[in-house]
Amino acid sequence: MLPRPKKHFGQHFLTDRHYLARIVGAIDPRPDDVMVEIGPGTGLLTRQLVEVLHHLDVVEIDHTLAASLRQDFPAARVTVHEADALEFDFGQLGAPLRVAGNLPYNVSTPILFRMAALAPRLADCTFLLQKEVVDRMVAAPGTPEYGRLSVMLQYHFAMSSMLRVPAGAFTPPPKVESAVVRMHPLGADRITARDEDRFAAVVAAAFSQRRKTLRNATRALVEQSAFVATGIDPGRRGETLSVREFIALADSNG
Repeated sequence: MLPRPKKHFGQHFLTDRHYLARIVGAIDPRPDDVMVEIGPGTGLLTRQLVEVLHHLDVVEIDHTLAASLRQDFPAARVTVHEADALEFDFGQLGAPLRVAGNLPYNVSTPILFRMAALAPRLADCTFLLQKEVVDRMVAAPGTPEYGRLSVMLQYHFAMSSMLRVPAGAFTPPPKVESAVVRMHPLGADRITARDEDRFAAVVAAAFSQRRKTLRNATRALVEQSAFVATGIDPGRRGETLSVREFIALADSNG
């Protein structure tokens, strides 16, 4: 019997075995992989991963579920860390680290930004998320879904939407569809901003009010000379700029 989901943790347990198998296929675990699962919940995905992996770390915030996982899996195969993924020290695990999980909807974006900060240590991430979030993650410039999340994650990762998962695959069913996304760090040879804090600030300002032009939205951060130097029209809106253009705009005034 499944435990009662706790609303304050945003728990929706993936219970459909067909989709569990497809997600494992998307993760494509190998026996010697260094892998951590975020939010294992009842351990259904954990069990399928452990059938392949020699060892798996899991991070579970719920005390009751963490205790149950310790009972269900031998410590030699599964190490259960009872912790908040937003505070957990992933540096204590090996590298390159593979990350997987069914992320709670209420904290998915902060966890994604946490992964961005850890990108140099990661091999890849495969997450089950609200489909709307995945659409934003992989969105191209000029589309309605493209925004701050798109830019900040695409600065670090190449991403692809792998498969859709219907609400009926979960217990209890959420009110939205879900999707699986794969995130590959771009590596040390990617184009980076000279000042990443400034880059993040420019991106945040550009999307703070989507109807504003870049000239108005970034007035406090970007001088007119920066638009001239980069050839970027200040009359454009933030959602039309590529990651490379945002880097150029931040660098030109840094």
